[in-house]
Amino acid sequence: MDESGELSFAALKQRLRHQRDLFNELHSTRLHRALSWLQAAEKQTLDADMQFISAWISFAACSVSAAGSVTSVTTATDDPASLADQAVFRQFIRQLVAHDQDQKIYHCLWHQYSGPVKALIKNPYVYAPFWQSLREGNDDWKAMFDRSSVDALNYLSRQKVPELLGIVLDRLQVLHHQVVGGGATYQSQVNREQVEDGAALLMTLMPIIIDIMLSAADESWGELAYPVVK
Repeated sequence: MDESGELSFAALKQRLRHQRDLFNELHSTRLHRALSWLQAAEKQTLDADMQFISAWISFAACSVSAAGSVTSVTTATDDPASLADQAVFRQFIRQLVAHDQDQKIYHCLWHQYSGPVKALIKNPYVYAPFWQSLREGNDDWKAMFDRSSVDALNYLSRQKVPELLGIVLDRLQVLHHQVVGGGATYQSQVNREQVEDGAALLMTLMPIIIDIMLSAADESWGELAYPVVK
């Protein structure tokens, strides 16, 4: 931690150096990659788009394994591959929360970013079924969105952290797809609030996630999808 008590890239990097011998190579590589993208994000103080993208890559470095990818955890699907990815991702979230002894994730979502979290939950433009219904010319998304929003607000008030974190990350993933997939203008005012909120939220959440994973080196975090090839 820095002098203010906040987790920082420098402090986390130092911990990784000191503890590297305690980690297996896969875990060390995963955290090294995540920290490298967190450092990149920290440098983008004047560019919310680039900061959000870099911070999301840092998250992906932590969560993507050979068994599954970062995927929607709230959208109904019959695709076996998507269902498998959802199961792996939910397990990753449960592991994080189980090892979060000081409830830093909940503190982040409820105390520090309650406003932005609620805004994300209530924003249909970061809800995947909205865009699917728009392409298909129907309004099937509305009932699902209302139900999802009510569930998320209940999770927030009842401290159901794994479920809440899953929905928040689901919304941020849709925003990431929009930005990286060319579905948004660079530095556009149309999505400025959600990009800035998303970047700020991830910049607080990612050091917490990395800190948890540094402290839980004995946990199985899965095989790497792209291991270092020697």
